Amino acid sequence: MNDNQPVSASSLLSNRFVQAILMSTLFLQIGIWVRNIAILFYVKEMTNDDAFAVSLISVAEFAPIFIFSFIGGTFADRWRPKRTMVWCDLLSAVSILAVLFAMMNGTWKAVFFATLVSAILSQFSQPAGMKLFKLHVPEHLMQKGMSVYQTLFAVFMIFGPVVGTFVYQNYGIKFAIGVMGVAFLLSAASLALLPRDRQDEDEKHKSQLSKDIKAGFRYVWSSVILRKLGGGFIAAGLGLGLIQPMGIFLITERLGKPEDYLQWFLLVNGIAMIIGGVLAMSLSSKVSPQKLLAFGMAVDSLTMIAMGLSKDYWFTLGLQFVSGFVLPCIQIGINTMILQNTEEKFIGRVNGILNPLFIGSMVVTMMLSGALKNAISLVPLYVIAGLFFLVGVAVLSPLFKLKGVVPPQTEKAVGSSSVI
Repeated sequence: MNDNQPVSASSLLSNRFVQAILMSTLFLQIGIWVRNIAILFYVKEMTNDDAFAVSLISVAEFAPIFIFSFIGGTFADRWRPKRTMVWCDLLSAVSILAVLFAMMNGTWKAVFFATLVSAILSQFSQPAGMKLFKLHVPEHLMQKGMSVYQTLFAVFMIFGPVVGTFVYQNYGIKFAIGVMGVAFLLSAASLALLPRDRQDEDEKHKSQLSKDIKAGFRYVWSSVILRKLGGGFIAAGLGLGLIQPMGIFLITERLGKPEDYLQWFLLVNGIAMIIGGVLAMSLSSKVSPQKLLAFGMAVDSLTMIAMGLSKDYWFTLGLQFVSGFVLPCIQIGINTMILQNTEEKFIGRVNGILNPLFIGSMVVTMMLSGALKNAISLVPLYVIAGLFFLVGVAVLSPLFKLKGVVPPQTEKAVGSSSVI
């Protein structure tokens, strides 16, 4: 497919796959945000605001990324993608029903199980979705498709908490869990609109699981683009982890405002992400994904440094808008580069390798951020975070001169363990 082919919103939205995946994502986001907000409020209520119990929600959400991300990606490469996604949604719905049954019998702690199971299954479903994107979206529509996809996430960053709060406060936790189950079932029904998986999909994956895993690592290492992306992921994760837990302290200590001002920062960030996503969509056919990614990281690095130095509330709020505005550039650039530079049969494993690099490095600095804040104060922390992002830009800079897709040296990289 010619990359210079004109791209329009109508040609994108008329794509059958895009219609189905956006509808599925809509229902999933409703279920996820109702889950996140309702379980948060419910656990706080049941434990009398116990911080440890609340932190277990995040553990249940992020721990599966380390344990199941690469495993899920490997199996996503071996299994039929549409069937994988449908079964993941159905199993999520079944687990929700099991949680509801347990709660009706007095076991309120089962709500943690809902988050854990959903997070585990998403490690299988998400790479399968990327694989479907690679299969069914033409090359010239890929970056614009990612723009629409990320914009939908940005919309729910604003309205998701509102929906979740409304459901929980008006109808309670059991109704909220019911909404989650229905949302997963509707997502599965939406995916049923997709074309059938290729009949020979399973027959291509007869090698041993261990060989598939080794082939995945060799494939990533054989690609200069994927290696550079991995380096950028680590740098961004280290930077983001330093300031992720510090937003509340930036507001209360640096700006001298009450804690509830945090909601305005989140609202501004969400609005900026929607605007940035729309703009990124319009530029998708004119700017390469690697330049889009580097631009977003460079601007984000400067806003982090400036936010740490600023003592003016409105100026800092404006910087928060800029940070949210360029975030879609980073997300769209990453996903487009992975899809354009990864063979279909390796999509799952590439995601399973790169995502833990980002999450792992972020968690490491998140654990250190509190101690570092006490040792060096808030301002240097934000400056260091910004410098990490600049390091990420430097790592990605050799990719600026690349034109088109640069395939890995698959035969040399994978050798006899290649999945063919």
